Amino acid sequence: MDGVLDRRGWLPCYLSGAVFAVCMAGTTLPTPLYGLYQEKFGFSELTVTVVYAVYAFGVIGVLLLAGDASDAVGRRPVLLWGLGCAAASAACFLCATALGWLYAGRLLSGLSAGLFTGAATAYVMELAPGKGSPRASFVATAANMGGLGCGPLLAGVLAQYAPWPLHLPFVVHLVLLAASAVLLLGLKDTVSERRPLSTVRPQRPGLPPQVRAVFRPAALASFVGFALFGVFTSVSPAFLSRFLDVENHAVSGLIVALAFFASIAGQSVVGLIGERRSLPLGCAALLGGLALLAAALWWHLLPLIVLSALLGGAGQGLAFRAALSQVAAASPSDRRAAVISTLFVVAYAGISLPVIGVGVLADHIGLQDAGLVFIASMAVLVTYAGVHLARQSAGPEHLKSA
Repeated sequence: MDGVLDRRGWLPCYLSGAVFAVCMAGTTLPTPLYGLYQEKFGFSELTVTVVYAVYAFGVIGVLLLAGDASDAVGRRPVLLWGLGCAAASAACFLCATALGWLYAGRLLSGLSAGLFTGAATAYVMELAPGKGSPRASFVATAANMGGLGCGPLLAGVLAQYAPWPLHLPFVVHLVLLAASAVLLLGLKDTVSERRPLSTVRPQRPGLPPQVRAVFRPAALASFVGFALFGVFTSVSPAFLSRFLDVENHAVSGLIVALAFFASIAGQSVVGLIGERRSLPLGCAALLGGLALLAAALWWHLLPLIVLSALLGGAGQGLAFRAALSQVAAASPSDRRAAVISTLFVVAYAGISLPVIGVGVLADHIGLQDAGLVFIASMAVLVTYAGVHLARQSAGPEHLKSA
């Protein structure tokens, strides 16, 4: 009986997580299709990365302009707007007859993700019994990363084995978005004190004083993890096709998806390892994933790319879930969505700026060498982050022993 009550108590949390996953799946849906769009419209590798990064600029814009909107008007209205932007994005891809449609679709996809990231994370955690519990934070981050992983997998399978490869994935996503809207309307809102939308103001990234010490290392680890994901989802399909002769869209989508699914696996062990240890361990795993990716680029070995996706994804999951849990726990309830949104601003800076850098370099020195330069740069950053976090984690124990 207690088990049944427990499941019913967690059902709203799980359902909101499913809505979160559906929206985020749309943001990575085009990943295995970029090669087809290149053939259709004839654009360069730099254009691929810019099309991809436009999404991140949309996310960051929303987070800065309206990152705390759901704290004011409620979670559900903001999430419904996010689903509407996701549907408009899918419609742009369905109508794509020129490159401009791709830019518009990616921008709208970014707007949907920007509306969802802070609001949906807070909503999932608040709908759980015992708001903010580790289990609730896992549901939120797993929904986010699981949705990101399902996008390329769904599109890759449909593009390879079903008709209309540049249309059917977006039709399926529109159906899922409609079902998600119905589901969301059946859930209660968690914001009891509403304020008018006019009270929402553009915000510079800022933090309550009690969050700052926790936020800095969390943001640094998140930046590196998302940078690795950004390169995986933007240029890895091109590398697989060009250097490894992997023309199967389903295989390409699966390899990208593995990184996100490995992230969920990494998140699942944070409770066993502990949040403070998970951050430096996650950085160490990210460094290992970067090393494997460098070896894969140098020797053109598919198994090393798969291992890189698994290890790097697990490292990102370890670091990201620990970061999100610590930041959410340290945030005052009336600022939680805004603080989480600020964390995602840093993360999406990582998913956009390095990706564009790779695209610029690829046009001058080639995709392989550009990838190696990216890996070297991220390795320096993740090493610094890992050492800093390890020292911070060990600090209290050293003080106790002293």
